[in-house]
Amino acid sequence: MQLIDIGVNLTNSSFHDQQADIVERAVQAGVVQMVVTGTSLAVSEQALELCQQLDEHGQRLFSTAGVHPHDAKSWDGASERRLRQLLEQPRVKAVGECGLDFNRDFSPRPLQEKALEAQLSLAAELQLPVFLHERDASERLLAILKDYRDHLPAAVVHCFTGEREALFAYLDMDLHIGITGWICDERRGTHLHPLVGNIAQGRLMLESDAPYLLPRSLRPKPKNGRNEPAFLPQVLHEVALHRGEAPEHTARHTSECARQFFDLP
Repeated sequence: MQLIDIGVNLTNSSFHDQQADIVERAVQAGVVQMVVTGTSLAVSEQALELCQQLDEHGQRLFSTAGVHPHDAKSWDGASERRLRQLLEQPRVKAVGECGLDFNRDFSPRPLQEKALEAQLSLAAELQLPVFLHERDASERLLAILKDYRDHLPAAVVHCFTGEREALFAYLDMDLHIGITGWICDERRGTHLHPLVGNIAQGRLMLESDAPYLLPRSLRPKPKNGRNEPAFLPQVLHEVALHRGEAPEHTARHTSECARQFFDLP
């Protein structure tokens, strides 16, 4: 089985100087391609550099570039110029991580919305897909997306953890859905079990969000408690179980979906 991890925070400090080993372990586990998440302009630049360093042939590692809502207060005209330059790089496959986070509110909500709208405009202009973050903000995100959706090639709500109403609203807007190890969490992820079967093939993708969201069903657990792309098969098996699919089938259609969405080789 070959898997694609659409969201790896490979620039995270907990991975420092271990990225090559982490990528190798992922490949050994069947995770053949990974998309490294950019969460700020500096991190997006680091993500691109890592892809170039660790995968000189451009077959395995790709990245996104964007400004996360936590960092939205830093957005200005210079940000847009810098982001545009990043998005012109062939390895950079999507705009993001961008969106709204009304859970932590690390940036004021009006500034989150301003940064999101600027990035959606850029994605529409450059015809790139969008990698979206949403926490406690689905209604506002949907209201903003409504004006842009027809101009965007595609958009994925990454690390979906919401309820049925939000999921169906996203699917009605023809958005893709990313599922993480949250679905493996018996304390807070069981509401996803009956929901994942409602996501059509061609709209569902898998992601580790490593080093976060270590699947709680993983045995044995790593002593450092850190998630890795190599553990993505755990997410696959949980998703397949609750979709009533063979894991091989789920792996095939989620990977094909990711290849098309991110235009991967």
